[in-house]
Amino acid sequence: MQCWARTIFYSLVAVLGISSMLGACGQKGPLYLPEPPVVDAVVSDRIPGEDVPDAMPIDDTPP
Repeated sequence: MQCWARTIFYSLVAVLGISSMLGACGQKGPLYLPEPPVVDAVVSDRIPGEDVPDAMPIDDTPP
């Protein structure tokens, strides 16, 4: 005599396994994470700090 619970369990595992394999067949897309595109640095003719106003003069007297 067979144990019906075991037969149902094996059948359920087989059906779920086959359905998950068939469901994964149609997955599309890259299999890796693509690297972000490289953005070229903007070249400027300006000198850094050229448009910064002069700082206030510092007093040389101690506190």
